[in-house]
Amino acid sequence: MEFNTITDKNFSQAKEIYSQGLATNSATFQNDSPQWEEWDSSHLPFCRISIFQDGIMKGWTALTPVSGRCAYAGVAEVSIYIAEDQRGKGIGSILLKELISQSEKHGIWTLQSSIFSENLGSIKLHEMRIQACGIS
Repeated sequence: MEFNTITDKNFSQAKEIYSQGLATNSATFQNDSPQWEEWDSSHLPFCRISIFQDGIMKGWTALTPVSGRCAYAGVAEVSIYIAEDQRGKGIGSILLKELISQSEKHGIWTLQSSIFSENLGSIKLHEMRIQACGIS
């Protein structure tokens, strides 16, 4: 497996994985997949991490800013999506570990995620590395 940056060249694979998440009705608060331009402008320019095996994207993670206020410059929201046929195989853990490492190098000191209570796989993944707070 190898890490790559998500770019306009491989975004179609990331979008397909995102669409698989949409189909679960418990992976995102969005209703449809964004086009590259929208996705690119809404995510931070660093920590756009995808993982590939044999030329196929298996999953990806990226960060969005939580706020435009400078006090929150070190806080980011985590997006992490795993291909349907790769879930439960440790891909998410590998991606999250790499995301934490890279985000710290870019001055991010707090990562947060909003997760549906039904999304047990995502909850389990995040519990491995991120402290839960504000559960409702």
